[in-house]
Amino acid sequence: MRTLVITGGSSGIGKATASLFAERGWRVFELSRREVQKDDIPCTKGEIIHVTCDVRSEESTRSAVAQVLTMTDHVDVVISNAGFGISGAVEFTDLSEAERQMDVNFMGAVRFTQAVLPQLRRQQSGRIIFTSSVAAPLPVPFQSFYSASKAAINALALALANEVRPFGVSVSVMMPGDVSTGFTDARAKSSAGEEVYRHARKAITNMERDERAGMAPRQMAELFYHIATCRSPRPQYVGGFLYRVLCLLDRLLPKRLVNWIEYRLYS
Repeated sequence: MRTLVITGGSSGIGKATASLFAERGWRVFELSRREVQKDDIPCTKGEIIHVTCDVRSEESTRSAVAQVLTMTDHVDVVISNAGFGISGAVEFTDLSEAERQMDVNFMGAVRFTQAVLPQLRRQQSGRIIFTSSVAAPLPVPFQSFYSASKAAINALALALANEVRPFGVSVSVMMPGDVSTGFTDARAKSSAGEEVYRHARKAITNMERDERAGMAPRQMAELFYHIATCRSPRPQYVGGFLYRVLCLLDRLLPKRLVNWIEYRLYS
């Protein structure tokens, strides 16, 4: 039985991914701060095993991975998916909130990677997949720190891929576009400075409207499954046809034009 270890697997894209892999016969270790309710898990061919983990803590992350390795001696795929979002103007964002954003989204991924890599090196195989965002190549105004955390993930993944290549380990990132999950309502929103940045409220409202009308989490889970099982995974994937087109245009058009278009969309 193939094995998946995924962080942030108790809700949204992570929960859909854990369920899909289990439905297809995988043994899934779901790492998160809270356990998925049993009623939320469909009948599966495989199994989902919850392990409590807080990626903000190195001790918690290493302990969770060590617990996983008492139950399996082989890990096929790891997905670093834990994360959250904040919004607000850069000028008025409390620095502690900006640090928390980077700590969970970026350093949380680093802690998880450091914890699982020794096992992948020992077995000389495995795939690491990071959840990034289209907001990495196309940064969203008033979601600057979230965009920065995901751009950092992209850079980390590309560099890491060349570090672990000799050990038979591959690294990919999956960049979803707008997905309809509880992520939107869980975002930490700040209205500080809106009397100065008068287009901030409209920008955030438009962004959240698009998220709520976005793709189903299952669609992103299917893409994760493709990355996990294809013969030769690419370094980067974009979730959703429209977003693949947008990222292509970003590479083809002058950056000044792309950034101006984004301004018009969110002003």
